[in-house]
Amino acid sequence: MKKVSLSIVAALLAAVMTLSMTVFAAEPAAVKTVQEGSLNIATNAEFPPYEYKEGDGFAGIDIEIAGAIAEQLGLELVVNDVEFGSIIGGVQSGKYDIGIAGMTKTEERLQSVNFSETYATAVQVIIVKEDSEIQSVDDLEGHKIGVQQDTTGDIYCCDDFGDDMVTEYRNGAEAVQALIAGKVDCVVIDNEPAKSYVAAAQGLKILDTEYVTEEYAICIAKENEDLLAAINGVIAQLQESGALQEIVDKYITAEEAE
Repeated sequence: MKKVSLSIVAALLAAVMTLSMTVFAAEPAAVKTVQEGSLNIATNAEFPPYEYKEGDGFAGIDIEIAGAIAEQLGLELVVNDVEFGSIIGGVQSGKYDIGIAGMTKTEERLQSVNFSETYATAVQVIIVKEDSEIQSVDDLEGHKIGVQQDTTGDIYCCDDFGDDMVTEYRNGAEAVQALIAGKVDCVVIDNEPAKSYVAAAQGLKILDTEYVTEEYAICIAKENEDLLAAINGVIAQLQESGALQEIVDKYITAEEAE
């Protein structure tokens, strides 16, 4: 039997260790989730084009971003359609892994959950009837305002115009129906859903003025910092590769964004 020199053995061991480290580094980050092997998300599927029902499933910008995150982490996506106002509580209590629903990072919400890096920018706009006397944000004083409950539009309007002038609805569609019925004078909601609602109705328009500009992010339980880091990593990859913009462009054309 031939003898093998110690130098050759050392070299072979070093090569094996290097290969092992390379393979390990290429594996998806190990993260803790509510259900092993799955990424349970909470959303409110009444907010097109970010999330909405399509047949027996779900579609939208947020749904596809969540799907990309799940795929990169080697997890199966599980979508839970819930009331918007219950999302943060559900994530905080450990019922869901993340909340992704056109949600804005605010100081108040940060007291309950963490947020990922921003993945989209949104604008709060005003929907009115075509013959409305409301022409700008300055005209909202003294008018009845419809909003989706627990959204930033709800918060901003209550702060700016008083709780007694704001009527909360379960979702944006109900708020718009209230406007059509004359129960409110306008609706304050995010720009992209506003376009969908106005396109589906007659006699409504979006004012050519912005109320508030804000940024969307994903909420995650404070104790799950590994998942937060992993999601931020995937968002960065999606942005760098252009995949995130491709998802947005699929639902929002350049003409619509103007």
